[in-house]
Amino acid sequence: MKGSKRSEWAGILFILYLLIAPSAAGAAFGPDEWLEYRMNDSNNPVFKQEGVAPLEATTFKTGDEIRSTPVVAGDRMFVGNHNTGDMFAFDIKTGEQLWQSQAPNWVHSEMIYHDGTVYVGFGNRFFQGNGLRGTEESGVMAVDAETGETKWQTSTGGEVMPTPVFNDRYVYAATGDRQLYKMEAETGEVLDTIDLGHVVSMSSPNYYNGKLFIGSGHPQPYTFSAIDLTRDEVTWQTEMPKAFAGLDDVPPAIEDDIVVTTALEEPKQLSLKEVYEHYGLLETYKEMGKSLTGDRKEHPEHVIYAMDTGTGEVLWKESLGYGEMVENNKSGAPMIYDGTIYVGSPITKKFYAYDLKTGERLWDFQNTVIKAPPVADEGVVYFSNAKGFVHALDADTGEEVGRKKLGGTLAPSGPIIMNDTLIVGSQDSKVYALPTEDIRNGSDEFTADLEPPEKSQFSFLTVVYGIPLVTFVVLVTILIVAVRKSRKTKIEK
Repeated sequence: MKGSKRSEWAGILFILYLLIAPSAAGAAFGPDEWLEYRMNDSNNPVFKQEGVAPLEATTFKTGDEIRSTPVVAGDRMFVGNHNTGDMFAFDIKTGEQLWQSQAPNWVHSEMIYHDGTVYVGFGNRFFQGNGLRGTEESGVMAVDAETGETKWQTSTGGEVMPTPVFNDRYVYAATGDRQLYKMEAETGEVLDTIDLGHVVSMSSPNYYNGKLFIGSGHPQPYTFSAIDLTRDEVTWQTEMPKAFAGLDDVPPAIEDDIVVTTALEEPKQLSLKEVYEHYGLLETYKEMGKSLTGDRKEHPEHVIYAMDTGTGEVLWKESLGYGEMVENNKSGAPMIYDGTIYVGSPITKKFYAYDLKTGERLWDFQNTVIKAPPVADEGVVYFSNAKGFVHALDADTGEEVGRKKLGGTLAPSGPIIMNDTLIVGSQDSKVYALPTEDIRNGSDEFTADLEPPEKSQFSFLTVVYGIPLVTFVVLVTILIVAVRKSRKTKIEK
């Protein structure tokens, strides 16, 4: 009897478990929706479903370069191609390609998702003769997430390389024709255009407390804007008079009423001592030679800004440092995690941690060209670089935990983490997915673009000027000895 009752209770408990507990096997791998660039305000796209294990290391093949972030919604992954405008949907669990579709131009935008529909921007970076950006076709399209069929396509006067935002039945898109478009999500009908006054390159709008926040460029001065969506008007604009690149490329990150972005400010000629400190002796001599012709090299300064989301007031501004200019994506994109800003620099080739409230630099980590926003989870921050590596660092100390070599130049839009699986696109046309544990345990060989060791004023003077002086003295001495020897030979004859 006792055994029978135990079996009965066990059966009841098992039925209750099936009714109340989530089924790990049936749980979706990704979130129900993905409404903006990198999923959330902090630009830290991390999602976990209890009982869902990480994927095994998997590669998803597309047809061309990937420069946007792969978007995962439910059990599907959506990603677009750079040159061709091809768009793909994959079953994230099996790796099966579900459909392939086509946009009229480049796809740098994420393929955001809401209620069975994917929304994506398209356009290229080339300038029109009138100063607007985006040649050939530009616009936004809505695609059926199940089939890849186009639901609607709306044209804009300039590129839509920034990721659109879905909010309250509307789709918003910042463009290369200096406008913010408001479209009906069901039909694509343009309901309003808000004049930003400046070209937006790839600064994907960030939705926060009823406003969109966007960085923009030409015409100068470069400007950062907040747009009130209840009134469809610009609330405030903050001018960055020294900025000349990057502000229009960088999607801002937001937390605790602070919006963070970066830009390059006006380049300057470094002093010979600064050239020596950063680039070594050979480059210093080159610059000394160029001083005679007035052809000295100029170096941009990479700057990070923190602004009040309500007023646009710059709360603090810090320099990441000076360095060499790079092509495209000239300014690193920030991410915020647990009150700390994490950002890489393609200019200084370092990865940084800053206190969100004070702007204090907490640590930095020497690496190589870094353009993409990082992602952080469980006390570890992961960033990708232009050499195809993903590095894992302790978020508090900056100490390297591990690293893994993937392939190609990893996308400037950065990695995401879904159920302890890091997913990142690459310009080698593939999406790489692997357990974060593989990265933390990895130790693939990597050589950083190290700075020369710190040098003192004495070192600068003795090496830079001392070597030529010593060389001159030696040459003069050799010449004097040679002349005396020649004279002595003649006298003896």
